[in-house]
Amino acid sequence: MSSSTQDPHPKGLLSQNSDPIKSIETFYVRPRWLFVRVETENGIVGWGEATLEGHIEAVEGAFVDLRERFVGWDCANIEDIWQTAYRLRFYRGGPVLMSAISGLDIALWDIKGKTLGVPVWQLLGGKVRNRCQVYSWIGGDRPSDVLAEAQARKDQGFTAVKMNAVESIGWLDSPSALEGTIDRVQQVKSIGLDVGLDFHGRVHRPLAKQLAKALEPHRPLFIEEPLLPGQQEEIKLLYGMTGIPIALGERLFTRQEVRPYFEAGCIDIIQPDLAHAGGISEVKKIATMAETYDVGVAPHCPLGPIALAACLQLGFSTPNFVICEMSWKMHYNAGDHDLLTYLTNPEVFAVHEGMVSILEGKGLGIEVNETRVRSEDSLFREGKVKSWRNPVWRGPDGALREW
Repeated sequence: MSSSTQDPHPKGLLSQNSDPIKSIETFYVRPRWLFVRVETENGIVGWGEATLEGHIEAVEGAFVDLRERFVGWDCANIEDIWQTAYRLRFYRGGPVLMSAISGLDIALWDIKGKTLGVPVWQLLGGKVRNRCQVYSWIGGDRPSDVLAEAQARKDQGFTAVKMNAVESIGWLDSPSALEGTIDRVQQVKSIGLDVGLDFHGRVHRPLAKQLAKALEPHRPLFIEEPLLPGQQEEIKLLYGMTGIPIALGERLFTRQEVRPYFEAGCIDIIQPDLAHAGGISEVKKIATMAETYDVGVAPHCPLGPIALAACLQLGFSTPNFVICEMSWKMHYNAGDHDLLTYLTNPEVFAVHEGMVSILEGKGLGIEVNETRVRSEDSLFREGKVKSWRNPVWRGPDGALREW
């Protein structure tokens, strides 16, 4: 087989009817999101989201390379662009590169849908449902006063919520530290809502099995990240001890990383984040893998409207989709920087009976307020707004704890 150091296709696989990428821009917007704008030579604009919470600057650095390489490439060749971005630089994967690829990928799907005049779900095989179930957060990082928040969510149209199972907790802590969890679950369920519990990787093995066993009679919707990523064998042991569905995946970024969990048979719900895990292209493949193992898909999305639209496009076209996270009025969002702030058609995310109706618009089905986005980003560039950072937690002994 012949080889060459000269790339015969420096601008990708162009054709006579190609619409080359003209520009790739990134925008930081509060509360903690990174939007991506891709425009073609024919003037079609697609929006993506490359949010990696707390690491926006690193992702923007990855876009230096993506911009340098892909301006001039045919926007229609999404898979070729994805493969080149992922494989070309030798070092693959990881949250930073994959988040950057995600933002570019989502924007390219938006462009393709707009070019062809159809929603993205049509391009993914067509719809398999008319509505997608969603849930929202209550309780914050240190969960408390959940009953009032749960009632507010019910009044907003939600039928399911999620909350952190515990706040800061030690590797081995007093069993009494778990008592509040049970009480909060009972409060939420008392008003007729289903509740998922996010262990958030905070609960280490000595307490995780205690908490899962204590929760069993109260039948939460799922428990999320009961142990840290990479602990497949430990999660498998926990899986055998409880009948509660186990969910994880927000810190797994490729098919290769989720594969061991499927093969170990230790999860019921995979939660890839479309802004972290390679965008629509890669997560669709993860979802297809999950279907093989009878695992449901519940996209992780405590993020912005572009990421949510991408998740829903996947959900409308994916048989084993079960539910999606939605950040509307989440504890990280404040005032005039919320899920609907940057849209001119916020009504598309209206929640009725716990669900969002199918998005019928072209591409992602949302209309981004570009003027608002550019104005917000300028505050960041001028140093008037600082990027978001997660809190640092330490125990009474001074030792670092999982956030």
